Order: sequence, then structure tokens, then C-alpha cells
Amino acid sequence: MINQTKKLVVSKVNEYAVLSKGQLISVNGPRLLGRIMIGVAVLFVIILLLPWRQTISGRGTVTALRPEDRPQTIQNQIGGRIEYWAVTEGQQVKKGDTILVLSETSHSYFNPELPERLGEQLNAKRGSEQAAEQKISANDAKINALNNGLKVQLNAARNYVKQARNNVTIDSAELVAVKNIYQTSKVRLERYEVGYKNGLFSLTDIESRRLKLAEDKAKEVAQENKLNSSRQSLANAVIELDNIRVKYAQSLASAQSDLSSAISGKASVREEISKLRNEMRNIDIRRGLYVVRAPQDGYIVKTYKAGIGENIKEGESVATLQPLSPQVAAEIYVDAMDVPLILDSSNVRLQFEGWPSVQFSGWPSVAVGTFGGKVSVIDRVSTNGKYRILVRQLDGIPKSDEPWPIQLRQGSGVYGRVILRSVPVWYEIWRQLNGFPPSLDKAPTAENINNK
Repeated sequence: MINQTKKLVVSKVNEYAVLSKGQLISVNGPRLLGRIMIGVAVLFVIILLLPWRQTISGRGTVTALRPEDRPQTIQNQIGGRIEYWAVTEGQQVKKGDTILVLSETSHSYFNPELPERLGEQLNAKRGSEQAAEQKISANDAKINALNNGLKVQLNAARNYVKQARNNVTIDSAELVAVKNIYQTSKVRLERYEVGYKNGLFSLTDIESRRLKLAEDKAKEVAQENKLNSSRQSLANAVIELDNIRVKYAQSLASAQSDLSSAISGKASVREEISKLRNEMRNIDIRRGLYVVRAPQDGYIVKTYKAGIGENIKEGESVATLQPLSPQVAAEIYVDAMDVPLILDSSNVRLQFEGWPSVQFSGWPSVAVGTFGGKVSVIDRVSTNGKYRILVRQLDGIPKSDEPWPIQLRQGSGVYGRVILRSVPVWYEIWRQLNGFPPSLDKAPTAENINNK
């Protein structure tokens, strides 16, 4: 077998040896391979020099930019029993439409004639208020009468005191005159006694002068008693004046006390009237709350209570409402390392779940099926190592772009890329290999940091 193989090889060699150069096999493989490698190298260098747009990626969900546009729970303000459901899940409602109707479960409001009974109580309290006002008027009149009577009595008492003082003055002057007369009579008697001893006067003259002196002494004593009586009358007049003032003060204090009681009673009645009015108003408002209404236009997404006759507590959620035309936004989460690179002027390209798209990471301009946005809010607090950013739709949509789909629903998934600066491909490869963060065109200003 081996010998046959050797013979075959030798015969082939001899055959090729007699062929011409043009008939020999042409070998161009290495040269072609070299050219292909050179072309690949040139293409690789060109690719390395191409611009590459740096991005920060993040995933999240579609939400609403304004709090009032996000799904909200409808709550009843009072406890009650469900009597009637006016909506079904998925139904569109307008602001003020009836969601459900409740009936009363509190025994304090069972009486259907409760407002009428409270109205009767209010009328009775108003009558008490009028009586209190009349009592106040009567006490005011009483105080005025006391004031007028006091003026008259005080004037009379003052006149009596003044008269008593005049009497004391007159009696004092008369007493001085009587004393002078008594002294004169006493001196005359002494002269008569000397003259009687000298024989100038008779005993009758002496006795007459002694009688005259006794009369003058009696007059002096009588005048002193009269003066004392006048002084006592003056003291009594002053006491009477003070007594009038004390009695008036007592009467006035009693009248003022009655007036204060009347005013206090009126205030208490007014307080009770105010409470009754508040209670009547609260009952009217409470009866208006038997109907739970939609706070704004939207869709009833889900109901939390079922059936008729079920009791619900105050402030309990009965349904979820999705606003009709929310201003949607993309809520995406990015790594904490990338947050300092995001500014309020950063543009974002978004991919919504349910919309076919082709996205090239480094060339967002050639992406298909993506939508533009701008960063609106950056959270200050991290959630599980991630920071939330809200992306809103561009105010002025470029001609080459499309508005966000109107079919977007809150809660659907979204994938976003925050657009940063352009760098060469080689730089991006070098950055990725070294684990460096993306580069910034400019450092964020203090105003941007404070705003975000």
C-alpha cells in the first residue's frame, strides 16, 4: 500500500515538471489576506475616530408630572352603609358625578326631622336672647334711675351739711357775744360791789347786777348747748351724706351685678344659638356627603368595596380614579455615580414599552422609535442606591422628532438615556475599560444644583 502511494506521488511530480510556467497553479492567498487585514485596520482606525455620544441609562415607569394627575383614591368623609353604586370599573366620569350613595349609620342622625327640631330649639333660644336683652335694658334703666336719685339726694344732703355748718358758725358767733356780755356783767358787778362798800350803790343795785350776771351766765350755757347741738347736727348731716353714698354704692353694685348676670346670660344664649346653627349647618353638610362624588374628570380604575348594604368607615377608600388628561412624565432611576452629571438642561431619549424602536447607544440621532424629553426633577434622596429623575416632554418638539404617544398609560415601562457630550470612540472604549464616569461639557453651576 505504501509503495503504491509513493509511485502515485512520483508520477504527479514528474507530470508537473514538464508543464510550462503559465500552466502552474497561481498562489495569491497571502497577498489578498494582507490587503484585507490592511483594510480592516484602516476601518478600525476610522471607527476609533468616529464621534460617540455618551449616555446615562436608566429604567422606570410612566407617571404624571403633576401630583393631581396621578391616580388617586376616592374616600368617603363620613361613615355609612352603601345603598347604591353609580359607576363600574373602567367607566369615565366627570367632576361631580356620583360614585356611590350612602345611608346613615349613626344613631345621632337617624331622626329625619332633626333639622326641624333644631330649628325649634333655635327659636326658643332666640326668645331667651330677647328676654336677656330686656333684662339688660331694665338694669340699665335702674342704674340710670339710681344715678339720678343719687344726684338729688346728694344735693339735698350737701345743702343740709352746708346749713348745719352755717348754724354752727352762727351759734359760735352768738356764743362769743354771750360770753362778752357775761364778762361785761361780771366786771360791772365787781364795780358795783366796790361802790356798795363805798356807799355809792344800794343793796338793791347789787342784787340787780347779780341777777343780771346769773341771767348772762345762763345765756352763755344755753348758747354753748345750742352750739353743741348745731355741731351734732353737722356731724349727723355728714354721716347722712356718707350713708347716702354707701347705700347708693350698694344699690349700684347690686344693679351692676344684675346687669352682668343678664349680659352673661345673653352671651350664654348666643353661644348656644351659635352651637345650634353650627349643628344645623353640619347636618346639612353631612346629608350632602351621603353622595360620594368624583373630584375631577377621569376613569374609575378600581373599586375597593363590593355589594349593597356594606358598612364603611369614615375616611375609607372606596375607589381609585385615574385623571382624564394627565401631563405624563417618565420616572427613571439612575446610579448615584451618574447623578452629578445630570443637569436640568440634559436631553433624554426614551423607549416606551409597546412601541417598537431601534436604539444605538452612541448614536441617538439615528435611533428609530424613540422619543425626546428633558430632565425636570432630580430627587435629593436615594432609593435603594438609585436616584429618581422625572423627564417631561419637550416644550418645542423638533420636526425630526415625534410627540409622545397619547396612548401612554401610567405604570408602563420605559427605558431612557440621558444624552451627554460627544467623544471619540477610542476615548469611550478607554473610559469603559478603566471604569471612569462619563465626561461633562461644563461643571454644574450653583444655581442648577439649588434648583435640582
